[in-house]
Amino acid sequence: MTNNFEKLEDSIVSCRKCPRLVSFRKKIAKVKRKQYINEKYWGKPITGFGDPNARILFVGLAPAAHGGNRTGRVFTGDRSSDFLYKCLYKAKLSNQPNSDHLNDGLKLKDIFITTALKCVPPGDKPTKKELNTCFKFFNNEIEYLKNLKIVVALGKIAFDACVEFYKKHFKIESDVKFGHSKFFKLPNNILLVGSYHPSPRNVNTGRININKMTDLFIKVTKSI
Repeated sequence: MTNNFEKLEDSIVSCRKCPRLVSFRKKIAKVKRKQYINEKYWGKPITGFGDPNARILFVGLAPAAHGGNRTGRVFTGDRSSDFLYKCLYKAKLSNQPNSDHLNDGLKLKDIFITTALKCVPPGDKPTKKELNTCFKFFNNEIEYLKNLKIVVALGKIAFDACVEFYKKHFKIESDVKFGHSKFFKLPNNILLVGSYHPSPRNVNTGRININKMTDLFIKVTKSI
């Protein structure tokens, strides 16, 4: 990682600005899920991860309570990540089809993955103030990704968070609304792409499957 990203990681991990989030992430790290009872949870803010020269940025809303908040890496160690990385691997955007822990050998190709909010929020629902506070870090990540061309929002809530973020910098048209595989060109020439979240609920109900998600990722790479 570049020096910029290394310094940013330090700033993110040491952040204590949102008391509600600090309290909740620590609570989750102590009151563990039974299957992980013998593991030491990360219990701190989660940084972005991937290729610092990436042209594609994947954005989720926030770390998962027993995924990122446990393992210390975004989209790692839960069922959503299991599905996501099978698709990224098939689309040739990662070197392996799994993301299990920090030292599993995972490397991303031309992509960077992050969350709009760096801490796990209660009920997966951050307040507007918490999001706005955390947008500073999101802005830094976008600023440091010098080759960025496309932002892929994983889920409607993450998509809406991205729109809210870009509204602070540009006038966004009212027709920018979430839809799977919908592409929108932002005023700064960045493409914003909507994608269903790789959650077990979406997979189990058939809203999304590996082929459909992989096809979108391939479509994204061809749009650069």
